[in-house]
Amino acid sequence: MLVIGAIAVLIGALWIGQGLDLIPGSAMSGDKTWFYVGIAVVVGGVLLLVAGVRRQR
Repeated sequence: MLVIGAIAVLIGALWIGQGLDLIPGSAMSGDKTWFYVGIAVVVGGVLLLVAGVRRQR
């Protein structure tokens, strides 16, 4: 859970950057759809991280 959550947060952050056109050079750059998808993926990743930490206790 922790590894998948961390990967989801990183990928979500990348998609947010591309959606906001902070990371150019992709077909996703400047498309606000990827900003919103990135936010959802980051939130899901954080939830997985929290669940993984609670599960280890």
